Amino acid sequence: MNDRPIFLAAGGTGGHLFPAEALAHALGARGVPVELVTDERALAYGGSFPARAMHCIPAATPRGGSFIAKAQALARLAYGTAQAAKVFRHLQPRAVIGFGGYPTVPPLLAAAFLKIPTVLHESNAIMGKANRFLSGHVDKIAAGLPNLRAPPPLQGKVIVTGNPVRPAVLEAAKIPYAGFEDGAFRLLVTGGSQGARIMADIVPEAIAALPDDLRSRIRLVQQTRSEDIPRVEAIYQGAGVNVEIAPFFKDLPLRIAQAHFVIARSGASTVSELAVIGRPALFVPLPHSLDGDQAANAAFIEQAGAAEVVKQSDFTPAFLTGRLARLIEAPDALAQAAEAAKRVGVSDAAERLAELVLNVAQSRAS
Repeated sequence: MNDRPIFLAAGGTGGHLFPAEALAHALGARGVPVELVTDERALAYGGSFPARAMHCIPAATPRGGSFIAKAQALARLAYGTAQAAKVFRHLQPRAVIGFGGYPTVPPLLAAAFLKIPTVLHESNAIMGKANRFLSGHVDKIAAGLPNLRAPPPLQGKVIVTGNPVRPAVLEAAKIPYAGFEDGAFRLLVTGGSQGARIMADIVPEAIAALPDDLRSRIRLVQQTRSEDIPRVEAIYQGAGVNVEIAPFFKDLPLRIAQAHFVIARSGASTVSELAVIGRPALFVPLPHSLDGDQAANAAFIEQAGAAEVVKQSDFTPAFLTGRLARLIEAPDALAQAAEAAKRVGVSDAAERLAELVLNVAQSRAS
């Protein structure tokens, strides 16, 4: 067996680490050793990452701040590139795969300099700044969504693989869409890995304003920031709503599968997981996300008939009360939207990406 590893470069956020984790599982199942190169934020997470080793490489974001701060960030990126090159010369990786964010810049630049095969995975519909910077240096670009907006010079490098999802998501995808025989309407509200205050501000008031006969049917699970829980609980308690609230749900894929409907931000991982599991959604894109990537992500699944997208400025209690009132009494439409989501979900994205990575590594070796 070839003991030379494939390196995965991912920053310390769920949006970058989750697809990297899924690829690590797919490569590991093929007997391919995997090592993770990341930044300090992922050290706590790295203990459970399916890699034989983890390397922390210095990185920084050269955006905003003073001229001196930018110069310091560039110097740190240069130092990180030298450190990554030192690791790669020693371990001779077969390929290096980047998942976005500035922590991937040093290892991908080092790999390109050393002529190591490289693949860049872009999970969003709009390429992030770090990936745009790196895109001219890599062999292939794996698109997580079919509507990736890539400049013409890069389009020849792009291959649509889908966004790899975690094993827990694949397990949740086996759960059929729940029926409405008991009259309950199972609603999940989540704001992504960092939560979303807008959900705490809008959703409780909207649900409290529903007519009694509709409100009593709701079975709600809501992710809420810790500091917002007391006021959110008070509103629900006053309205007699059946609710479970927590800052984070470790079993979120299962919660998605158990829901009839989901209200969420539209990060790439969230959109892809909802599609694979097959659940209809109302997306409220983060209005200040870089380059409007969340709005573009949501457009992909909305066009499939599986979701509705609303601007945050239009996401008011009155709007949501009206929308929920119609949804609760439209089980057939919800079931059809769930089927539409399932049709565009890419459950084998990790396998597709693994195949691309191994092909790129092999083509350079031959």
